[in-house]
Amino acid sequence: MIVFEKVRYKNFLSTGNAFTEILLNRSPTTLIIGENGSGKSTILDALCFGLFGKPFRNINKPQLLNTINNKQAVVEIEFRIGKKEYKIVRGIKPNVFEIYLNGELLNQDAASRDYQKYLEDHVLKLNYKSFTQIVILGSASFTPFMQLSTNARREIIEDLLDITVFSTMNEVLKDKTTDVKSKITDLETKITIAKNKAEVQQEYITKLENDRQKAVDLLKKEVANVQIKVHLIGNEIEMHTNIIDNKVLLIDDFDDCTSKKHKLTHLTAKLIDRVKKANDEIDFYENNDTCPTCSQNLSEQIKADNIAKQTNKVTDIEAAVEEANKQIKEIEDRISEIATIQSEINELQKVIIELNNEVKVNNKIIAKLNAEIDAASNNDVDIDNERAKLKNIAKEVINLSNDKSLLNEEKYYLDVASILLKDTGIKTKIIKQYLPVMNKIINKYLQAMDFFVSFELDESFSEKIKSRHRDEFSYPSFSEGEKQRIDLALMLAWRAIARMKNSTNTNLLILDEVFDSSLDASGADLLYLILDTLDANTNVFVISHRDSMFDKFRSVIRFEKKNNFSQIARQ
Repeated sequence: MIVFEKVRYKNFLSTGNAFTEILLNRSPTTLIIGENGSGKSTILDALCFGLFGKPFRNINKPQLLNTINNKQAVVEIEFRIGKKEYKIVRGIKPNVFEIYLNGELLNQDAASRDYQKYLEDHVLKLNYKSFTQIVILGSASFTPFMQLSTNARREIIEDLLDITVFSTMNEVLKDKTTDVKSKITDLETKITIAKNKAEVQQEYITKLENDRQKAVDLLKKEVANVQIKVHLIGNEIEMHTNIIDNKVLLIDDFDDCTSKKHKLTHLTAKLIDRVKKANDEIDFYENNDTCPTCSQNLSEQIKADNIAKQTNKVTDIEAAVEEANKQIKEIEDRISEIATIQSEINELQKVIIELNNEVKVNNKIIAKLNAEIDAASNNDVDIDNERAKLKNIAKEVINLSNDKSLLNEEKYYLDVASILLKDTGIKTKIIKQYLPVMNKIINKYLQAMDFFVSFELDESFSEKIKSRHRDEFSYPSFSEGEKQRIDLALMLAWRAIARMKNSTNTNLLILDEVFDSSLDASGADLLYLILDTLDANTNVFVISHRDSMFDKFRSVIRFEKKNNFSQIARQ
């Protein structure tokens, strides 16, 4: 059982920077009164926000922060479960969410959402929807049980009966089944692929056996073709070699030509030097009248004879130079012709080198083909290897099939378990056992409030309501006051069931403006009587505008607004 002991809040909605503190287990019945806007219902929002991170009323989270101080909104809730003392601290600006157990802060490594899930699943064992159905009956944004969807009704009943574990197990089972189905599909795909591989391998082995000789014949044919190619290349090399030999014969005078050119060039140089010397003597006799050696006068006859002599000499030498240059030109033409032939020889030699390389490549091809012929002729080893591969593939198919059989067996048991864990399985059987008890308790509370109808929930949580005259009604067909009595009866019934199961049982019951709305005076008096019959561990808080109800409650808390902040004026 959850025993709520205290709730404290500040800078929350209309409260100021000083904590507003309400003891939740001080009195069996407490009346909370105050004018509109004084902060009476803030306790509902504080409890829901502190425990579940969202208020009871339709208020956005930023609006929960006091607009004047605009920071450090904090809600603290203290409760105990058995010997364990818990404290929840949740705040805005800064955002805070802490869970304390016996004064020690619980591990906060997990994300906030996981931390909240831990609080709901492992500590409270209540979610927001169940809490607002069992603990709070309000006139604000509260949705009565009868106005919830079928799935929401089922969720609350499962929480009450502590059978949500079956839903969790069913979700885990679905994931497991999906995983097993996926594995089976993967195995089927692998088996199909392996069988196809086996067929291909068998065809390959047959082909190896049938085509081995064909492969050898084909390789031999390739060898013959390459050998023919080598022979043709050999003929081409021989042809180019003969051409080179012939061309070499055409340039065997290269050394003689080179030697003659050198000699003629040297001779020409000497002749030109002699022409220069003769021209110098002619110039001397033309420009001088005295002999430089003996200082005698040179006669005109002597000068004329010497000039004529040297002139004839120059003429003869120049004729010799011209002849020499002519011979040099002929030799140079021959050397150029030899160079052209030598270039042709070089190109032919390159072609021969390329052809020889091609012969080497083709000889390697022939050697490789001969090796392949030998390998193909003795291919039994390869066929044995391929047969071994086929056996391995067959073993793989058998192993995969065995794995599939095991998974199919596992899927069978998962399917059986899934049938049991569905809403129509174990949960329905449990709910069937409790439905008569639930209906009996609901009708007991309806009769206690002088509402004499036969109320019955079926397995799908649809209602069947009959009057004394056995006329059938539905929840929407009743007046607001009658609907409120049904809502109260259901809430009290859920608390009774929770107390029986000791799962979602709490000491706290809060009725927000129930006495101020559609409940008539007679219904209100009957509700007072019912509240007095609740067990001693229940602490009832009634939020109301009616000051006339003081004598009905053990304690009263009055809220008022002072300087725009809500505060407790009396407690």
